[in-house]
Amino acid sequence: MLYLDNAATTPVRREVLEAMWPYLTGEFGNPSSVHTVGERAATALADARSRVASVLGVRAGDVIFTSGGTEADNLAVKGIALGSPRGRHLVTTAMEHEAVLESVDYLRRLHGFEVSEVPLSPDGTVTADALASVLRNDTTLVSVMYANNEVGTIEDIPALSALTRERGIPFHTDAVQAAGWLDLSVSSLGVDALTLSGHKIGAPKGIGAAVVRGRVPLEPLIHGGGQERTRRSGTENVAFAVGLATALEIAESERADATARVAALRTDFITRVCELIPGAILTGHPSRRLPGHASFCFPGTSGEAVLLELERRGVISSSGSACAAGSDEPSHVLTALGIAPDIAQTAVRFTFSTTITAAELESVANALAASVSTLTDIGS
Repeated sequence: MLYLDNAATTPVRREVLEAMWPYLTGEFGNPSSVHTVGERAATALADARSRVASVLGVRAGDVIFTSGGTEADNLAVKGIALGSPRGRHLVTTAMEHEAVLESVDYLRRLHGFEVSEVPLSPDGTVTADALASVLRNDTTLVSVMYANNEVGTIEDIPALSALTRERGIPFHTDAVQAAGWLDLSVSSLGVDALTLSGHKIGAPKGIGAAVVRGRVPLEPLIHGGGQERTRRSGTENVAFAVGLATALEIAESERADATARVAALRTDFITRVCELIPGAILTGHPSRRLPGHASFCFPGTSGEAVLLELERRGVISSSGSACAAGSDEPSHVLTALGIAPDIAQTAVRFTFSTTITAAELESVANALAASVSTLTDIGS
C-alpha cells in the first residue's frame, strides 16, 4: 500500500515517540507545580519551547503551544483582531483553511468586523497588487496562508507582509502545510504571527503552535490559570510539546535535501500523469507549489470514485482537505479559483512523504491512469 495523503496527516516518527516517552511515564509532573517533579516538567516544557523558537527564529516567549493547527489559527486570527484592533476590517482569501475562514466569519457575525477577500489568480497566487487593492486605513489584520493544502500553491509571503508592515497592519500566515518543506524563519517571512500543526511533520495529532510576536496584543481564547504567559490557559501537554519540538527539528534538518529531491520527482509525476491522462487538469501553480504536492481534476469522473479505484489498486490519496471529508459540496478552494463545481468534484490530491521514490510514483501514475480509464469507460 502506498500512502500519498501526507497533507492530511503523517505517521508519528520513532524519534518523536522516544523523545515523548519519559513524559508519558515517569516524568508526569504538572509544569505549574513548584515541587521537584513539577519543576522537571517545567524544564522540559521550556526546552521544547526554546527548540521550536530556534527553528522559527523567534524568542521562546513568542511560542504558544496549542492543541493543533485549528486552535492555533483561531488564536492568531481572533486573538490579534480582538487584542488591540486598529479598526473592524479583516483581509483574507477565499482559499484559506476553514480554521481561518470560520474564525473570520465569527468576527464578522459577533463582533461587527467587515471582511475583504483578496482577488486570486487562477493558479491560487495572491499578488502584492491584489492585496494592496483591499487594504484600508482601518484594516486590523491580514491572514494569508503560506502554502495551500488543496492545490499546493506557495504564496510570496515576504512580498505580501512588506505591504502590511509599511501600514502597521499585523500579518498572520497559516504555515501548517509549509512546515518541513519551506523556510519557516519568521523574520525572513516578515510576519507577526505564524501557525503550525504537529501531525503534518511526524508528531502526534493534538499538538500545534501559534507564534505571535510579543509586541502584538493578543486576546486569549481560553481563560483560566494563566499558562503560556496568560495567552492560552490550561495545563500544558509536556510530552506532546517535546514531540513537536523534536519533529520540527528533524523536519528542518532534512528539509534542504528532501525539498530538492522530491520537487524533481513531483514535476516528473505531473508530466507523466498529463501524458497518460490527456484530459487531466492540474490545479494550483504549475511550479510555485509544495515539493510534495500534485493535485488534479479529471473531468468525466467523480473524485471519490477515483479514490476508491486507486485504493483498490493499492494507492491511498484524497480528494482535498481532510477537514472537509464527507461533505457533498465542491471544494471552496477550487471554486474560488474559478473551477466549475462539477469539475471541482472530480479533484484528486497526491501529497508525498520525503522518502517517496521515482518507481513508486511511476506505479501511482499507472494506477491513476487505469482508474480514470475504468471510470470513463463506465460512464461512456
